[in-house]
Amino acid sequence: MTTSAVLRSERLKFTTLRSQWSTPLVALALTVGITAAVNAAYGQVDHTPGEDPSIGIYYGLQFGHVAVACVGVLLIGQEFNTRMIAASLTAVPRRGRLYGAKLALGARLGLLLGLVSTAGSFLATAATVGVDLTVPGTGRSFLAGVLYHPLLIVLCLGLTAVLRNLSAALGLLTPMLFLGTTVLTAIPGVREAAQFLPDRAGFHAMRTQADPTVHYGHWTGLLIMALWAAAAACAGLRSVRRYAVRAE
Repeated sequence: MTTSAVLRSERLKFTTLRSQWSTPLVALALTVGITAAVNAAYGQVDHTPGEDPSIGIYYGLQFGHVAVACVGVLLIGQEFNTRMIAASLTAVPRRGRLYGAKLALGARLGLLLGLVSTAGSFLATAATVGVDLTVPGTGRSFLAGVLYHPLLIVLCLGLTAVLRNLSAALGLLTPMLFLGTTVLTAIPGVREAAQFLPDRAGFHAMRTQADPTVHYGHWTGLLIMALWAAAAACAGLRSVRRYAVRAE
């Protein structure tokens, strides 16, 4: 199969499986909905020095990014759980092409989801408590919010390919993203290392103000997350290739 044919096949799988196309909608609803609800309940935004406005803008993403992670897991995890991955690997002789198509679909989907979700969060915050677009770093924060989504999807897709099990991937990623890394950053002895975890680095990249407890800059935070995503993608490719050898 040609690359374009494989890409079309992956898009068809995504659009025909309800669990796959509905999960991004859940992520969008959680991210924008919670942001709007919390900001509306909080009231007037605090403009005092030292108060980072991005905290309110991305509040819902702390919950929504769990659903974003599920998008990456489902893109390949369902095929491993149903054993359909063997049929997919048989249909596409070049295993890297199949895996690359899944990564491309996940990245494009994440980019679209990130754009809509981040814009929605900014608009929801503007409509409830107001957003000062002249605050230094706002543009970078918006860009980081958009890019966080495809990077997280690629990361989770790669890790799921390594684990080759949907339940194991969800069991590992969901609690870590929802609570694990937040707890780790609150433990004094672990905080120094926990700040380099992918989601913590990604969230730091979205901040408009510097955090003295974090030992790298905002752009570096985005780079750290990108390196995690690249490492997971490479590990997933190796896993898919090895799985294909055993299946044949």
